[in-house]
Amino acid sequence: MNKLKVTIMGLSCCALLVGCGTDKNSAASSATEKQSHKTEQSNQTTDSSKASDNQQNVSQKNNTSNSVDSEPEKKDKDGLYIVNDPQSILVLVNKEHKLPDGYVPPDLVYPDIRFPYSDMVEKRQVRSVTAEALKKLFKAADQAGYTLYGESGYRSYKRQVSVYDANVEANGEAQASVVSAHPGTSEHQTGLAIDITSKDMLQESDPLVEKFGDTPAGKWVAEHAHEYGFIIRYPKGKEDITGYEYEPWHIRYVGKEAATTIYDKGITLEEYLGKVNK
Repeated sequence: MNKLKVTIMGLSCCALLVGCGTDKNSAASSATEKQSHKTEQSNQTTDSSKASDNQQNVSQKNNTSNSVDSEPEKKDKDGLYIVNDPQSILVLVNKEHKLPDGYVPPDLVYPDIRFPYSDMVEKRQVRSVTAEALKKLFKAADQAGYTLYGESGYRSYKRQVSVYDANVEANGEAQASVVSAHPGTSEHQTGLAIDITSKDMLQESDPLVEKFGDTPAGKWVAEHAHEYGFIIRYPKGKEDITGYEYEPWHIRYVGKEAATTIYDKGITLEEYLGKVNK
């Protein structure tokens, strides 16, 4: 009888040990599966994040591309080059390079800056990337003690025709070509350029004159515009390259990197892009 009890107890202990081992193995297996599942989730999250970042980068490049299209530009019937990428912030528009027919920037907005008029007219608009930079530039000018005003931003092809024809009638075609762009070759159509002035200059009959460059506000703009991605597009002494007379009021957004290089080297956008008298 005692032997039987001992035998039964021994068998029970073995069963118990086997059961405990099974539970531990099961728990270990479960933990391994959970860890594997977490790893898969982590990898999926990382992959998803990378994909999202890639999509965002592509979107940003499409909206504010600072690349220069390497494809050869085609010419129109008048012998002018037609730019390939009008939405690039480095697009070159001048007397030899024109925008595609009918081009209108897709992201025109009204910048949150001062204008000497209240009407929400066409020339008050610029591209969104220009608007953001303008707001920062004007804020910095305020902090430095200078009150800037926007005068004329976006200019449609139709408006360019009116402006050019008026200049031809008033000054003759030769002079009009020096101070005004042929329709389709105006930077204002890109939405990246804007004419600005200062509070003091508003007292003048024409606030957009060379005198602005000699004012404290004009000098401040010339020295600090590049910090916000802008350049004085038609600088003094570069008329033979830009094709236009000195215009200290006409600023163009090209992004901080390009603007800083252009400012530091004292060059024009044409020289920066290597497209002088192309």
